[in-house]
Amino acid sequence: MNPKVDFFFEKPSQWQNAFRELRSIALDTGLTEELKWGKPCYTLNGSNIFLIHGFKEYCALLFHKGVLLKDTENILVQQTKNVQSARQIRFTDIGEIKELEKVLKAYIYEAIEVEKAGLEVKLKKTSEFDMPKELQNKLDGDAEFRTAFEALTPGRQRGYMLHISQAKQSKTRMARIEKSIPKIFDGKGYNEQ
Repeated sequence: MNPKVDFFFEKPSQWQNAFRELRSIALDTGLTEELKWGKPCYTLNGSNIFLIHGFKEYCALLFHKGVLLKDTENILVQQTKNVQSARQIRFTDIGEIKELEKVLKAYIYEAIEVEKAGLEVKLKKTSEFDMPKELQNKLDGDAEFRTAFEALTPGRQRGYMLHISQAKQSKTRMARIEKSIPKIFDGKGYNEQ
């Protein structure tokens, strides 16, 4: 147990008991408990294996390389269509966790073996993501903007592409582009200050 992580399990939450049950299972696996992204993260030799987190409608174990797991029980969930590597196992009550304890440990041990084997997820390149047509038009019509956008790291480029493309209306996509211009020229990602 890492005392830096205790606050997560002590703070009032609808998932408090479920989180504690997940922690108990996690600690049985021999992984190192760390605090990353404000969440309990379980690591092997510094490499992230999984973390515990909660949302309004569920809590979950998130396996960082979950796409590489066999998922024999068909319980892994891809959070959104743009998540390439991570997969979750979701819970809506503590009873599900207790019922699946042996399965969860099997998935954790498989994730540990994936890490020990040095397996890596082949991630899509930025060029393989769909470019919103409004952003493409802006890039084509403004050389200075194109230069600034291309100077961003691939991750920041993807972040803008995904953020802009998530808007349903063209008008909203255009507004997101306009709002992003100063940050792009400053070399920042869309969610950076």
